[in-house]
Amino acid sequence: MELTVPARYRGPSGSGNGGWVAGALAAHVRTSAALPAVSVRLSAPPPLGRPLALVGDHPDPLSGTAVLRLLDGDTLVASGTAVPELDEPVPHPAGLEEARAAEARFEGLREHPAPECYGCGTHHDDGLGLRPGPLGDGTGRYATTWVAPADVAVPTVWAALDCPGGWAAGAAGRPMVLGTVTGRVWRCPDPGETTVVTAWQRGAQGRRHWSATTLHAPDGTLLGRAESTWVALDPARPATS
Repeated sequence: MELTVPARYRGPSGSGNGGWVAGALAAHVRTSAALPAVSVRLSAPPPLGRPLALVGDHPDPLSGTAVLRLLDGDTLVASGTAVPELDEPVPHPAGLEEARAAEARFEGLREHPAPECYGCGTHHDDGLGLRPGPLGDGTGRYATTWVAPADVAVPTVWAALDCPGGWAAGAAGRPMVLGTVTGRVWRCPDPGETTVVTAWQRGAQGRRHWSATTLHAPDGTLLGRAESTWVALDPARPATS
């Protein structure tokens, strides 16, 4: 099998958007009742516009579960495996009007580390248009609305769960790249459906920052969730994944 990342799904510096690539890989990972979520580790910047090999049945040395690898020649771009359900309690989601108000506080409107990002880029004409801003309610949470596009699919939802977590983790203060993301999608929103993405920081140590993100329908139904690890870069070094 092969996977090509079209230029539309770009992230920073001409590479693939980490959330979309992770979701595209996750869509091919075989899950089960015992292992319903998927964890993806990004190991190299996903290149755009050329076929990448999907190689499966490579057992993880610790868990013994199958690992699906995404390869650019001999270079490991990403790997994904089925994992148990995420069990950290999910806080109450932001309301629709709260999320709309938070968008006006999106730090990327002033300075954006990846302005052409498919998820939240301010200079992407065909992206998701996410504008995650702080709720300002003392919780440290971020939120944004998201109107699902006509071609919404599992990778699109993973992309929507990606960027808000980065901003909640502190991307406004320092460029970061996505290291790992573990997620599950229960339902893709319908095309044109307005949803709410809520994100919050889960902690930080050195250059590593942890965040979590949820996607809810307006009636409060949980559509998807993710937990991510972000790696902060030297401000003088451009982001590459």
